[in-house]
Parts: sequence; C-alpha cells; structure tokens
Amino acid sequence: MADATANTLGGPKGLPNGALRAPRQFSQGAAALILLGPLMIFFGVSVLYPVFETIRLSFFEIKGLAPPKAVGFDNYVKLLGDENFLRALRVTFYWSFCATFFSVSIGWALAMACALKPRETMIFRVLIFAAYGVSEAVVGFIWLGIYRPDYGLLNGILGGLGLEHLQQAWLGNPDTALTAVIVAYVWTQVGLPLMTCFASIQSIPRSYFEAAYIDGAKPMSMMRHIVMPLSLPGVRVAIFINLLQSLKAFDLIYMLTGGGPVRTTETVGFFMFRESMLNFKLGYGAASTVVLLLAVLIVSTPLIAQRTRAAR
Repeated sequence: MADATANTLGGPKGLPNGALRAPRQFSQGAAALILLGPLMIFFGVSVLYPVFETIRLSFFEIKGLAPPKAVGFDNYVKLLGDENFLRALRVTFYWSFCATFFSVSIGWALAMACALKPRETMIFRVLIFAAYGVSEAVVGFIWLGIYRPDYGLLNGILGGLGLEHLQQAWLGNPDTALTAVIVAYVWTQVGLPLMTCFASIQSIPRSYFEAAYIDGAKPMSMMRHIVMPLSLPGVRVAIFINLLQSLKAFDLIYMLTGGGPVRTTETVGFFMFRESMLNFKLGYGAASTVVLLLAVLIVSTPLIAQRTRAAR
C-alpha cells in the first residue's frame, strides 16, 4: 500500500516526478538574446526604422500633399548647388568646432582648479553641471533676457560701465548673432567636460604626486606633467559627446534666432526643419538630414574605434 502511494505521488517524500531535477541552463548566447531582445526591438523601431525611412524619402520629391515622385539623386545634386545649404554646412562646422573647443577647454580648466579643493568646490561643480541638465528651451528664454537690446542684462551692464557705444541688438546683428548663440550654447555644455575631467583627475593615484613632491616638483609642474596627461581620457570622452551634441543642436537656435538674421545662424539641422516643415519639401529636407548623418558617422566612427582599441 505504501509503495502504491509513493508511486502515485511521484516519490517516497510525496514530491512530483522531476521536482529534484537541476534547473535548465541557457547558453550565454541564448541568455544574451533573451536579455537584449526587447532592447533591440525598441532600437530598431525608434532608431533604425526612422533612419532607413529618411534615406528612402531622400530619393523622392515630396511637395505638400502631392504624390511622391521618385527623382533618384536629384535632391543631393540640388543640395550641392544650393547656396543656403552650403552656408548651413559651413555654419555647422564652425558651430561644432567652436562649441566643442570652448566647452571642453573651459570644463577641463575648471576641473583642474576644482581638483585642488574637491570638498570646497562641490557646490560649485553641482551648479555648473545643473546648467547641462536644463532644457535648451528654458536656456533660450534665459539668454533672450540677457541679449535683449532694450533692457537686456548685457546691454545694461555695458551701460553701467559707460560703454554705451558697445550696446547693440546682439541677436539681430548678422555679425554678432552666431557668436552670441555659441556663447549661450557653451554655457549649457561646460558641465559635462567638468565632471568627466574631474573624475579622471580624481582617479590619478596619490603616489604620483607624492613622488613628484619628494623630487622637488612645483605645483604647476605637477599640473603640467601629471594632471594634464593623465586626465586626457576624460577629455576625449567630453570631446566625443559634446561634438555629437553640437552637430544636432536645434532647440537653442530656434529659441534665440530662428536661424536668422538672414540665415547666419542656420545649421544643417535647422535647414532640414525649414525645408521639410516650413517649405513642405520633405524629400529635399530628408536629403539634407542624410548629409548630416554622414557627417556624424565620419566624426564618430574614428573616435569610437579609438576608444574600442584603448579598452582592449
């Protein structure tokens, strides 16, 4: 009777058959596929599909509600002869270089200064980095108040210093508009280089400084020969991120100048917006977006390859 009961329940302790079997183990490849599958699907829907759709649209002439017309590479040929696009391309390169150079340089300098007194400068670092997290639309409203020609903060300061001859419409003058927008953009981007460079400096072993001090090295000599070379990994990360951010800048330009005056602050991203959304030339705007995408790939691929080789 006991044997029958054991057989019915699956074992002498009343456990179901197979309850003591080892759990099934997945191979590393299967586990990785299960974990990355949802992310890959989301990436394909939100990134890859829009990219391929934009590339497809760039080969069509789409004006308003008219049916799309296949035109091959005509949109790209027109871009090469469009003076407005060529100007936007030059502005984009100038904008990206200046924004990246000044934001990283200022952030790196501030990081080295803060490293001298890490605890005392913590609040300062938080305040600088806070600007990086502020929406560019909000930043645009802030700097509109600074640059206003009538009662703006900048012209008010110049008037208080007796420099009325320097007062002007900073965003309305073609000679100063692009510089004014770059200054506002750099203000928002300094926080990231500050934090990445500061983290690199903090990771330098103290034994290096102790050995240099014993050898009689001066503070400036240690800064030049120890801090600056060993903080370069943080600088490279900051350059990579800030450069890509500057290439796709749009919100701040839209808020401050709308691409003007006379299109002097119009980047390729804003050119795409104007042609696609305002002039209803979706195919032509898509072609300019593909050109911007190629520029991003040309810039980012060598940097990613360099970082990959360094990580090995």
